[in-house]
Amino acid sequence: MYYNNFMDMKKIFKELFSYVKIIVITWVSIYIFTNFLFRPVIVEGRSMYPTLHDKDMGFSNIIGVKLDGIKRFDIVVIKPNASSDLIVKRVIGLPGETVEYRNDKLYIDGEYLAEFFLDNEYFFEYTADGKLFTIDFKYSLKEGEYYCLGDNRPRSSDSRVIGPIKISQIVSKSVIILYPFSDFLKGK
Repeated sequence: MYYNNFMDMKKIFKELFSYVKIIVITWVSIYIFTNFLFRPVIVEGRSMYPTLHDKDMGFSNIIGVKLDGIKRFDIVVIKPNASSDLIVKRVIGLPGETVEYRNDKLYIDGEYLAEFFLDNEYFFEYTADGKLFTIDFKYSLKEGEYYCLGDNRPRSSDSRVIGPIKISQIVSKSVIILYPFSDFLKGK
């Protein structure tokens, strides 16, 4: 009888150890996935509309920042400071450049650059009564600084408000939407 109880206890501990092992492996995998490969993202607000919508959920590429770097017009996830939430914006200006908007046109170092990603219908609807979509400004970036704006310029707190973004503040890039399904795989 003692032998059977011992064998039963051994089976129970073996089964328990198996569950603990599965839980530990799962948590370690999730930690590695979300801290080194892909970060879960929930879009909050309308600053990236119509490219991304409020409450869109998906993933953003962490490793891509290190492997591929940051390019103009990349969508990036930013942590502006230690106490702030993550925000999603688009890179407009690169280190050492002068970013300027005049009459709703983007100029980099004095040369006009088309913003192909802006939704023309939304842009023209907003500017139909003479309002500017992007208020005129000029800013010269230092080395290591990026200028990031929301695609919905009239409703975005971005580098115009929080200042230039350093590479250390860029958490990940590209946002692939998984939910809602109507926006599935939307984003860049």
